[in-house]
Amino acid sequence: MRNHLVVANQTACSAPLMAEVRQRIAAGPAHFHLVVPSTPVRHLLTWTEGESRALATERLEKSLAALHELGALATGEVGDASPLAAIGDALLRHHVDEILLSTFPPGVSRWLRQDLPHRIERSYHLPVAVIITDPATI
Repeated sequence: MRNHLVVANQTACSAPLMAEVRQRIAAGPAHFHLVVPSTPVRHLLTWTEGESRALATERLEKSLAALHELGALATGEVGDASPLAAIGDALLRHHVDEILLSTFPPGVSRWLRQDLPHRIERSYHLPVAVIITDPATI
């Protein structure tokens, strides 16, 4: 069975991510562990850690339901505000063959501006598939 770590926040229920999951299910037995980093809510003038965690929890629950609807064997957790730290924490508890990083396109995505895909590969020596979602579709 292939084990996939899915890292997503605002794009956690996006059609492109669900299409990638469908492809991996079709390729053979697979397990997905979803990590939703509890990143700060940037569109608010003020925010608290509790607000960020609550929003991440809501996204996690909605996304896990969508994954289960696809027939995916899936688990999940709310992670650290830093996606790199959230990935590291999850990898302490889960064996992973591949990381699926779901984000917005260049120019919009903070994760891509931070070169997160390459930082993940360098830090954890795992293949990273980047799934891009147009923010207009969210």
